[in-house]
Amino acid sequence: MKHLINICISLFFSTFLFAQTEFASVSQEEMQKIYEEVKTPYKYGLVVLPADPSFQIDCPTIYREGSMWYMTYIVFNGQGYETYLAKSKNLLDWETLGKQMSFGTGNGWDVSQKAGYNALVDTEWGGNYKLHTYDGKYWMSYFGGSSVGYEPEPLAIGMAFTAKKPTSAFEWNRLPEPVLSNTDKDIRWWENRNKLFKSYVIEDPQRNTGHRFIMYYNAVGDSLVNNKPTRWYERIGMAVSDDMRSWKRYLTDPVVHHPVGITGDPMIQRINDTWVMFYFGAFWKDKKGAFNRFAASKDLIHWTDWNGQDLIQSSTQFDELYAHKSFVIKHKKVVYHFYCAVDKSGNRGIALATSNNLGKSPLQFTPKQKN
Repeated sequence: MKHLINICISLFFSTFLFAQTEFASVSQEEMQKIYEEVKTPYKYGLVVLPADPSFQIDCPTIYREGSMWYMTYIVFNGQGYETYLAKSKNLLDWETLGKQMSFGTGNGWDVSQKAGYNALVDTEWGGNYKLHTYDGKYWMSYFGGSSVGYEPEPLAIGMAFTAKKPTSAFEWNRLPEPVLSNTDKDIRWWENRNKLFKSYVIEDPQRNTGHRFIMYYNAVGDSLVNNKPTRWYERIGMAVSDDMRSWKRYLTDPVVHHPVGITGDPMIQRINDTWVMFYFGAFWKDKKGAFNRFAASKDLIHWTDWNGQDLIQSSTQFDELYAHKSFVIKHKKVVYHFYCAVDKSGNRGIALATSNNLGKSPLQFTPKQKN
């Protein structure tokens, strides 16, 4: 009898583990269907340009309020990053409204860097793309730092918030200290080089992690001491929270990564019953430049990487150097893939590719002045 009980227990756990494995995987057939659904072969062109040709625009986040669309994006002006807001009626023509997070004064931890990404954007593919609130507030995660320059270490992740509807440009409130930093006791091997970068926060309705909110973020790190070639590699990992203020890391290892180069800037949508993470890769062992790709998951924890064609890659004059950093939505049966475009002169702005041919943007980069 005891032997029979042990056999039953063994079969139960084997079935459970098999079910978990099946639940966590996404078939290549479904991955191909996702690719066909999200691909955007038509490059419309540039949609947001820097006000000054010496400035660089990066990392769009899109949301909707009423009949208007809004884009949060970041601008590097030589000192560091600030966060801006633009609006549009049609997702093609954008008007910049102003700043949402600006440089500070004094010796605050984020005085010279505030690169923001709206949290709790509705994740339904083809949905309303509204910003959800928690505790009566809108939220924005951001990476910040006190040093002047282009992404100087250390960089940590903070949280900003406002009770005011973010349909105009105003300064957001911020928690006084980072929620994730390189000095935390639970720092992981893949983020131990003092630079935590883009974060994207969603609500998990199924509580797959046991927590209400998930933050996906990329960071620089390596487990090897004094291994200079891999110190700048970036990978995407997870943190969790129940109140948007206190965050703790989830899992020891990153959830999406590659052996060489950068895997970064996650953005999440739910297509039917599958979660899709859009991200960019750069400087991989077998690929040049920077490009946008995706991974898929059934539980927000285990991710299957797409092994087919890039969603976006360099192919035109305005994105000849880099075409990367996704924000992908579907509206009225058209897929809009916003991304960061960099030309060979180093001009950097926000470009758009679509699933339908919507024509060509009239915007062009202003040629840089030669010294």
